[in-house]
Amino acid sequence: MTSTATIFGSTGLVGSFILSTVASLDAFKAIQTISRRAPKTQSPKLTATIEPDTTKWASSLSSSKPTPDVVFSALGTTRQAAGGIANQWKIDHDLNVELAKTAHAAGVKTFVFVSSAGTDTILGSYLPYSKMKNGVEESIKSLAFDQAIILRPGIIIGDREVPHLGGPLLMSLIHGIGKVSRGWQDSWGQDADVIGRAAVHAATLAAEGKAPSKYWILGSDDIVKLGRDEWKA
Repeated sequence: MTSTATIFGSTGLVGSFILSTVASLDAFKAIQTISRRAPKTQSPKLTATIEPDTTKWASSLSSSKPTPDVVFSALGTTRQAAGGIANQWKIDHDLNVELAKTAHAAGVKTFVFVSSAGTDTILGSYLPYSKMKNGVEESIKSLAFDQAIILRPGIIIGDREVPHLGGPLLMSLIHGIGKVSRGWQDSWGQDADVIGRAAVHAATLAAEGKAPSKYWILGSDDIVKLGRDEWKA
């Protein structure tokens, strides 16, 4: 079975690995990205739409021909980069919700969203970042896609173009934990490439009718399983 995919967040840490993974698989015959700047991955299957104005992304998605079989969103920013929590909310929550609604209206069958660990906890209902992610998850669930896939990674391990505040120190801590026990590291954080592969692997399993449910939530153990332990390039 071959599929077509549209990817949001393709220039980010996890999204770039989703794109490179999709591009490497024969299961995907055509790929579209919609982003502010060009993604690094190049492929004859890729059509890269460069649109600095994010308010136009939904219309770009709705006008995509053919309608993609699957939409991946690893879209997100930081409070620091956005210039405050209100601006971060516009990207992490509002834009993701708009894209999910547009995808559903366009007839997209599968929507894959990279969320965050902790959205289902009591504390997560109070923390602004978790509230953003939880709001997107709830919107996706309410839309009742044929298949929705939610990834909830822990700390995302990888080299960012613009390091998060305190990121280098946190990465050093995670790597130190990994030297003691890989299992401990896996429970705290997952490598960005593993998360990206897990997102794609889950989508391909869903296309084969092997998803365990229509609303499939992947926690850290599932991400490591699909993106590393059971991954076959």
